Amino acid sequence: MKSTKLTLLVILLVLSLQVVAQEYAFKVLVNKGKNELKSGESWQQIKVGSSLKSADELKIAENSYLGLVHVTGKPLELKQSGRYKVTDLAAKVSGGASVLNKYTDFILSSNTGPRSNLAATGAVDRGVDNIKVYLPRTELAVVYGNEVMISWENDQSLKPYEVVFKSMFGDELNVLETSSNSIVINLNDRSFENEDNIIVTVYSKSNRSKASDEYTLKKLSKADRERIKSAYNEIAAQTAEQTAFNKFLIAGFYEQNNLLIDAMPYFQEAIRLAPDVQYYKDTYEDFLLRNGIKKPAAKK
Repeated sequence: MKSTKLTLLVILLVLSLQVVAQEYAFKVLVNKGKNELKSGESWQQIKVGSSLKSADELKIAENSYLGLVHVTGKPLELKQSGRYKVTDLAAKVSGGASVLNKYTDFILSSNTGPRSNLAATGAVDRGVDNIKVYLPRTELAVVYGNEVMISWENDQSLKPYEVVFKSMFGDELNVLETSSNSIVINLNDRSFENEDNIIVTVYSKSNRSKASDEYTLKKLSKADRERIKSAYNEIAAQTAEQTAFNKFLIAGFYEQNNLLIDAMPYFQEAIRLAPDVQYYKDTYEDFLLRNGIKKPAAKK
């Protein structure tokens, strides 16, 4: 009798999960333009966060763009104008399930909140004359990848720059010069391979009194690297295509895992691949603000 009840309970649970899964076919994560959704008899404008049901229909306007994630976790970009049935779009992403949709709720909740609240992030005032480096505070400065891009405010009057790297004990590890406002380093290079914590300071070479605060790069522990590698491998196949939307999704993956330094180049790559999609620029700016990497502009 108990086994029968247990079987019925399992069946009911499976059925209820199927019903929940069938409540939507896609979620909208990125929207550019006056795209419309027909749900029932009426057309309405699509918004980020909208859920698309199998019976719905889409109308993509000229020069518009839509980034969708299927209920199975598969991403889909729409760039061509025209009308689309959601059932036909779902057929394009048929196949096995992905865990990518584990991250969609986080991405949506991060990027659809009121932008006016972003000032209350604990961003640190680093001084009027200091060079503003776009790196997070020390407790959030952990790094998973080997290549790290370090960028700062672009001020023509301070070029060229020197970027000085030191150990936790003050030993100089390397000095790099650049006329740009960014550099890329590899943490596997001989200068850094034996260091778990690296101190970074940016100076104006022409005026050494103009400098940034000290920032830290903290290598992820071996155990945490394996954990992140395993989690990333679960979404790697679905985000392998070199699209702006996939880069945006990977950035969300890294941010949810508190790897802000790793997330930044993926936001930047999404902007590079889709420079006409303002949403990517806005969400990157919001990312920098809500994580205290950049301060909100002073109110006039």
